[in-house]
Amino acid sequence: MTKTLPVLLASLLAVSTVSTPLQVLAQQSQPLDRIAAIVDEDVVLQSELDRAIQNIKAQYVGRENQLPPDEVLSRQVLERLVLVKLQVARAESSGIKVGDQELNQALNAIAQQNGSTLDALRQRLAHDGIDFNDFRASVRDEITVQRLRQSFAQSRISVSEGEVDAALKQQATVGTQYHLAHILIALPEGATADQISTGQKKADGVKALLDKGELDFNAAAVRYSDSPNALEGGDLGWRSLDEIPNAFAQMMAQMKAGDVVGPIRGPSGFQLLKLVEVRDASAAASGQSITEYHGRHILVRVTDQQDNAAAKAKIDTLRARIAGGADFQEVAKESSEDTNSKGQGGDLGWFPVDAFGPDFGKQVSGVADGGVSQPFRTDAGWHIVQRVATRQ
Repeated sequence: MTKTLPVLLASLLAVSTVSTPLQVLAQQSQPLDRIAAIVDEDVVLQSELDRAIQNIKAQYVGRENQLPPDEVLSRQVLERLVLVKLQVARAESSGIKVGDQELNQALNAIAQQNGSTLDALRQRLAHDGIDFNDFRASVRDEITVQRLRQSFAQSRISVSEGEVDAALKQQATVGTQYHLAHILIALPEGATADQISTGQKKADGVKALLDKGELDFNAAAVRYSDSPNALEGGDLGWRSLDEIPNAFAQMMAQMKAGDVVGPIRGPSGFQLLKLVEVRDASAAASGQSITEYHGRHILVRVTDQQDNAAAKAKIDTLRARIAGGADFQEVAKESSEDTNSKGQGGDLGWFPVDAFGPDFGKQVSGVADGGVSQPFRTDAGWHIVQRVATRQ
């Protein structure tokens, strides 16, 4: 369940802004709380900020070096809390409400997307000292904000029915969509040569940490990115090819899920881009059912120092350990040579069957949920894959 809570970092931030009546009464018996920020007619209390920071740090126990310095983390969290309060207030004044049924569906979807159940999620939150009702309220806020953004976008667009039909037809032929995340090392406007050089070195350093597997991409974004979405792991959501900057779009065809490219200089600074997932947008638009798998893998590369026979012998040994009862994730953390997924126990997230090529797809579709494949060879080296779950 280690994957679930970092994915929900934004929701954990909002947990700190929720107060039950009992908590309010308890607060009234204590000295007045300090105000960390004023948000229109509302405030962010210092205790709320402290609680939000604690929620994040709780997810990084043993990995504290992956978080930014305390003053940077505090600023990031406070900015996020202020933004959420502003957006929720705007949504409420606009009559936007999220019902219990919609909220329950969202909570179940969150659990399923992470290969878990709602009860297991509840237990994990309780173990980490997070009240489930507070968490539930925070997810409601997240959905409310999403609907506010959708409402705002729709209010700015006026189209005819014919234009809608044409757009839907075009969407059905879009083809591939890409789920992306990024890390931005910002440069000031009119940056000097020294500032550009410093930014380049910092971006190169972050890329080196990712390549060595010393940090996963989400943690690197939280620690180093200057983007407003840093606390969400730099998540950019789904994009079609024409929505991706040309400098990166040209690389998409050669990338597979999990790959990281860059740094590349852009208008705002230096960027690293990660391809998280790939999906067939035309199938989704036409209503076709798409099977996706949640998987983990272990990779042993074939190199000049480790020929094919040595790599095969090593992967066979790892497969035997797992068959003997060793935990797949622990073996991956110890021995996998895929630096992008090693730190997460080989986790690849959700992906369509062809995301990593036909050979990989054949293996993951050929085992049952929870099963582990036999060793197989691809251009990258020797693999074993564990299929965690399946969804349509």
